[in-house]
Amino acid sequence: MAEGEFTRLLGDLRDGDGPARDRLYRLVYDELRRVAHARLRARSRDETIRTTELVHETYLKLGRGAEINVRDRAHFFRLAARIMRQVLIDRARARKTTKRGSDPIRVDTSLAGLAIEAKAAQLIALDDALTALESLQPRQTRVVELRFFAGMSVEETATVLDVAPRTVKRDWQRARLFLIHRLGPAVAD
Repeated sequence: MAEGEFTRLLGDLRDGDGPARDRLYRLVYDELRRVAHARLRARSRDETIRTTELVHETYLKLGRGAEINVRDRAHFFRLAARIMRQVLIDRARARKTTKRGSDPIRVDTSLAGLAIEAKAAQLIALDDALTALESLQPRQTRVVELRFFAGMSVEETATVLDVAPRTVKRDWQRARLFLIHRLGPAVAD
């Protein structure tokens, strides 16, 4: 995706150009699908959300306000990763309410280097732990959102956050330790 065109479309949106929203959507759609697909790859078979649905929900939430208040491509994808996290957590909460916590879903806990079967309550606990981490280390939380929820590589995350890849690796490792400590042995099982 061309950074210049992305930035120009954001400027057009801020200037009130309504069709710019559709052009922006077409420009980012494939990349959002790739990110969503990576995030959902480890879901359980009975998970109800599909890649296209996650992309559409994410984009709808992005554009809910009168305008998309985004500075650049990196800011857009940070925001998209956060919204994907919210959509998945909202789904987990709804399933927990509906199924009273009895329906397991797959959570790819690359955080511990393992894939584990988890209940919606555990996904919600992960979200609570990330909220706690955000109050202490906001950038580490962004790293987790981009790597875990958006499925980005170290290099992609570094580009989006405008930091060195080694900074991403360090933040990723520290965030993993915090989350493992916060979530207890269930993450490592």
